[in-house]
Amino acid sequence: MQSINQLVHLPLLDKKQVTLVLKREDLLHPYISGNKYRKLKYNLLEAGKQNKSTLLTFGGAYSNHIAATAYAANEKGFKSIGVIRGEELQNSWQGNNTLRLAHEHGMEFKFVSRQAYRLKDDLEFLSQLSQEYKGFYLVPEGGTNYLAVKGCAEILTQEDMGFDVICCSVGTGGTVAGIIKSAGDHQQVLGFSALKGDFLKKEIQGMVQGQNWNVMTDYHFGGYAKMTKELVDFINEFKEHTGIPLDPVYTGKMLFGLVNMIKHNTFAAGTKILAIHTGGLQGITGMNSVLKKKNLPLLNI
Repeated sequence: MQSINQLVHLPLLDKKQVTLVLKREDLLHPYISGNKYRKLKYNLLEAGKQNKSTLLTFGGAYSNHIAATAYAANEKGFKSIGVIRGEELQNSWQGNNTLRLAHEHGMEFKFVSRQAYRLKDDLEFLSQLSQEYKGFYLVPEGGTNYLAVKGCAEILTQEDMGFDVICCSVGTGGTVAGIIKSAGDHQQVLGFSALKGDFLKKEIQGMVQGQNWNVMTDYHFGGYAKMTKELVDFINEFKEHTGIPLDPVYTGKMLFGLVNMIKHNTFAAGTKILAIHTGGLQGITGMNSVLKKKNLPLLNI
């Protein structure tokens, strides 16, 4: 399955003589959108090969990965278990759009404290989960493993080789690692981190070879799932001008950063840029409830 490439029309792009095309991975599937579709593809096949009947994974209250895994598991005949960060959600998850959607598609939840959630990669913690839920297939938080990277390497097609720069948001690093693997030697890959810090560079280096890539760390807006009025305004204005909705956690931040770089002449005139829309639009409803509590403007749905 391939997504469409959509030319972005903005006055700034004409002024700077830069071409920007958005690869609409968000349109791949109504629920398993964007990079989640790519990351799960080979993991589902592997779970089948191992004769597993249940997928277990990790995520927060607004995790697109949780919603996508629940739907994909249900579609392919697997049971699913979501280990959810925040035990306070135990009695209120029905009011959360992401978790409600996951539950509607058959996911069972295990709510754990934030302290316990940090042990998600700990062998003893995983062993305890294995005793509680027998014989599950583990899909890591965010879905990133070598099979996910293999799936994300299929995002770029031969027709994308004509671009000079490929841009992608970064959470766990699996999507951008796949893109780096499939990009041409003549192309520069830029990842835009949605998280604070520069630790993601080391994570990505563990998955790929090559030097034609970098991670931009100045556009996280305070960290994962953090928002500001400036970002909300940008996402709403981008949709108004282009008709393209952006998620606030990943693609919105990437495009804010990319437009800012274009504005400050980072790219030479004539540069052709392909940016990957990784989906996650179902999380907008939940994010708006957070923005409302903070008396910030809401995202246009």
